[in-house]
Amino acid sequence: MFKARKFLPARLFAGLIFACLLVVGGCSQNSGEPEIYQSLASGNVQLNANEARNIINQYRQSLGLASLTLDPVLMAEADQHARDMASQDEVGHNVSSRGGFAARIRNSGVQRAHTAENVGAGYHTIAQAFSGWRGSPNHDRNMRSSESRRMGIAAAYNAQSKYKVFWVLIVTSD
Repeated sequence: MFKARKFLPARLFAGLIFACLLVVGGCSQNSGEPEIYQSLASGNVQLNANEARNIINQYRQSLGLASLTLDPVLMAEADQHARDMASQDEVGHNVSSRGGFAARIRNSGVQRAHTAENVGAGYHTIAQAFSGWRGSPNHDRNMRSSESRRMGIAAAYNAQSKYKVFWVLIVTSD
């Protein structure tokens, strides 16, 4: 009985997310599948940041949290750091020659009242990256931050890497 009660909320949550994705997920012109399921593990597919924001905001709204808006400065920083990780074939907050996360954010002009970064690699779709971050307590905490109001997200591709796709999500309150 205990296991069934524990299992049911996870199934309900998965169903809720799937239903939301069907509603908000745009379809690609090429395959007809929602963009959140399109593989970015090729050089000719680009991340749709609006779709990425939508899946994160659906999750936040299901928890009673405010939606995030895409911020051009955070988008640029996320993009540059994703490219830095892809070019070095390494995942981390301190991979860039531009410094660690705190230095990169400070140099971008973002006030660091509450700013967090999720990085990842090997997720080929928006849905996989979101699911991976949601399954990691620290990454999930960043996505669920009640202080956050803005975000930047990016993915970069490296054909020679075993990971293929490198991800960065930055959230901030200011």
